[in-house]
Amino acid sequence: MPHLMPPTGPQRVIAASNFVYTVGSGLYLTAGVLYFTEAVRLPAGQVGAGLGLAGLVSLAVGIAAGHLADTRGARGVYAVTLVVQALATAGFVLADRFWLFLVAVCTATGAKAAGLAARSPLIRRYGGDRPQEFRAYLRAVTNVGISLGAVLAGWAVQAGTLTAYRLLVVGNAAAFAVSAAVVCLLPHAPPRPVTEGPRWVALRDRPYLALTAIDGIMAVQFKVLTVALPLWLVGATTAPRWLVSGTMVLNTVMVIVFQVRASRSIDSPTSGGGAYRRAGAAFLLSCSLVSLAAGTPPWAAVTLLMAAVVVHTLGELWHSAGGFEVSFALAPDHATGQYLGVFGLGAGLAEAIGPGLLILLCVTWGRPGWYVVGALFALTGLAAPLAVRWAQRPRGESVAHEDAPAI
Repeated sequence: MPHLMPPTGPQRVIAASNFVYTVGSGLYLTAGVLYFTEAVRLPAGQVGAGLGLAGLVSLAVGIAAGHLADTRGARGVYAVTLVVQALATAGFVLADRFWLFLVAVCTATGAKAAGLAARSPLIRRYGGDRPQEFRAYLRAVTNVGISLGAVLAGWAVQAGTLTAYRLLVVGNAAAFAVSAAVVCLLPHAPPRPVTEGPRWVALRDRPYLALTAIDGIMAVQFKVLTVALPLWLVGATTAPRWLVSGTMVLNTVMVIVFQVRASRSIDSPTSGGGAYRRAGAAFLLSCSLVSLAAGTPPWAAVTLLMAAVVVHTLGELWHSAGGFEVSFALAPDHATGQYLGVFGLGAGLAEAIGPGLLILLCVTWGRPGWYVVGALFALTGLAAPLAVRWAQRPRGESVAHEDAPAI
């Protein structure tokens, strides 16, 4: 990364809190489902249903938490969401029945969504002249933290004992609690003055809702490398199974190294729309390369799949940078939390429907499904610049004068 540490104190506090938080997230993402199925012995179907319901519950929570952060102060609201998440995660130790698991996982997932929305006003306030670039830096930090957490979680998975899994859960909860304590080191930031008009203004902003839908469709791409590609690699290609880990390492390293750099050239809503368009084209090419890997010799399958991951990650960098830009630049200062809470709905829906959709099209249908998914991404990318222009039209000069063309 160009800079290992942010230049200002508040940015360093937010980055440190984010790093500790994501180490804990890496622990859970790697072995959370295994804890409930292997250690607690809940049926996999119940775990899947509970996680799906928790995802749906979290959709509405982000908007409300973002509004509270705007009107009551983002630091306090964000810290509370982290404390709630820590307590709910610690409750996993006691969740030996389905209803206890459901309460704990819904609370933890809802608090996570609320925290993402509540943090947005802090990023805008302390992110400097380019909060979008600081958001890109935090994404790179996130990948570092999750990778470290995944390595630590490997011990619990290897041990496979109830004690090891419980230590993992306790470590996860402790990371969230420490993250909350670090957030409290931020200086007090009074909320923005409340302006006249409807309370839920973001839900009335149809252009912004259109961009939210576009980002939600594009966000399905995050599940391509974690759901569709591993299943396709193992079931339809002659590539060695270890390549599943290799593709994830390559993707993670590229995001850590290049996310900030990719975001610097995307400095206006117009260029953000152009980034979506480039991302869609990259995803189409990547999906085509993955499809072509079936039925080829091992060396060819490895070459095609690794090339696909490189192209896909370039699209991921553009998609993330474009999302950072349009979501912040088109949100008014006084309602940043509410707007970013609404924007998070798209990613939440992608989280809920993405795995099933990709399995149906790419794995069950097979090679044609990869082309359909790629075309869906490409068409969505083409729609983004149109939605950006629509979003800028009613704002006139209040957003920013755009004289840089979309590339």
